[in-house]
Amino acid sequence: MANEIDIKENKFPTFAPMREKQIVIIGAGPAGLMAAQTLAEKGFKVHVYEQNKAAARKFLVAGNGGFNLTHSEEIDNFIQKYDAPEIQNIVKNFDNQKVISWLANIGITTYVGSSGKIFPTKNFKPIQVLKAWLDYLKSLKVEIFYEHQFKNFDDHFVYFNENNKEINVRYSKLILAMGGGSWKKTGSDAKWIDILAKKNVQINPLESANSGYNTPEIFHQLQGQYLKNIKVSFEGNHKIGEIVFTKYGVEGSPIYYLNRFTRRQEFPLIIHLDLKPTGSEIDILKELQGSEKISSVLRRSIKLSTTALNLLKTLDKESYTNVDNLAQKIKQFPIEVLSFRPIDEVISTSGGVCFSELNKELALKKFPNIFCIGEMIDWEAPTGGYLLQACFSTGFFVGNSIAKIELQ
Repeated sequence: MANEIDIKENKFPTFAPMREKQIVIIGAGPAGLMAAQTLAEKGFKVHVYEQNKAAARKFLVAGNGGFNLTHSEEIDNFIQKYDAPEIQNIVKNFDNQKVISWLANIGITTYVGSSGKIFPTKNFKPIQVLKAWLDYLKSLKVEIFYEHQFKNFDDHFVYFNENNKEINVRYSKLILAMGGGSWKKTGSDAKWIDILAKKNVQINPLESANSGYNTPEIFHQLQGQYLKNIKVSFEGNHKIGEIVFTKYGVEGSPIYYLNRFTRRQEFPLIIHLDLKPTGSEIDILKELQGSEKISSVLRRSIKLSTTALNLLKTLDKESYTNVDNLAQKIKQFPIEVLSFRPIDEVISTSGGVCFSELNKELALKKFPNIFCIGEMIDWEAPTGGYLLQACFSTGFFVGNSIAKIELQ
C-alpha cells in the first residue's frame, strides 16, 4: 500500500500551456501512451481511443514473465538487436537510459537483473506501473476513451464504432498505434490491415516472431524438460541460453533469436544444439574413448544434464554407441523444425507497414498527417526488453516529430 501512496502523491512537473490543435491517437498500448505523453508535455490536446475496456492489456501481459521493460546493454550493441536500421536510429534517440529516467520520473524504481534485463523493483507490480503512468497522463490532461473500435479515416476525420453507433472525430494529426497480430485477446487483432490496404498502403504480411518451433513427435516425450547454457545455431547464427521442450516442440530465447533467420528459408529445416559449448569435440571424444560406460562418461566426466542425456537417447542405437558420432552430436545435435507456432500464440509479429510507405517522421506518404508507431511497422526484435523499448522509442519519436511540425 505504501507504494500506491507514493505514486498518488508524486508531484508531477508543470508543462507548456494547452494548445488548440487536437492530436488523436488510436491504441492505448506502450507506443500510443508514450506518444500521448510526449505531446501532452508540450501542451498539445491529446485524445487516445482504445477498443478494449482498459489500457495497455498486452503491456500488462509482459508482466507474466517478470515485467521486463528494457535492457541494460550498451546502446551500440543494443540497437543491433533490431533488423530495421530506421528503428535502430529511433531507439538510439530515446534509449534504455532514457526509459529508466522516465520511469523514475513517474515514481517507478528499477533494477538490473542477472541477465541484464531491467525490471521494476520488486515492490511494484505491473498494474502499479501502469497506474503510475496513467495517473501521470491524467495530470497532463490526456483523455482516454475506451470501447471505441476503429473503422476508417479520411483527411480530416477518424471514424469509430461506440456502442453500435458510428462517431467521427476531427484530428489535426492522427497517430496509429494498434499493434501487431499476436495475442488477439489483448487487442492486437490487426484489423487495421484491411483498412490501410484499401487505401493502397503497402503492408508486409504479419508472421510469427519470437515464436517456438513445432518439431517431430520424437521430441515431444521431453515435454517440460529444460536445457540450460546451450548454444542454438542455424547457418552461422547462434545464441547461448535456455530452451524448454514442449508438447509441440521447443521454446526459449535462443529459439526466438533464430526466428528472423529461419523465416527466410522453407520449412522443414534443421537447427543445431551444442549441448556442451565450453568443451571441444576433440576433448569430448577423448572422454568417450575411455573404458568407462558411455552413460557414466556423459553424466560424470562431460557433466551433461539429465535433459541432455534424455535427448541423446532419442538417437538410434548405432549413433549412440559410435563415440565419434556421439561426440559430434553433443556439439551439433540436429533438431528438425517443421513450422512456427500459430500467430495468435506468439509473443510478437514480424511484418507490418513498410518503411517505404513512411517518411522520415514515420508519417504515411499518402496521408502526411497520419503517423504509424510501435508494432504496426515492419520491424523485428528478440525478447529481453527490446520489443517494449522500440514501442516507447517510436512513440517518443513521433510525438516529437509532430510537435516540431505543428510549432513551425
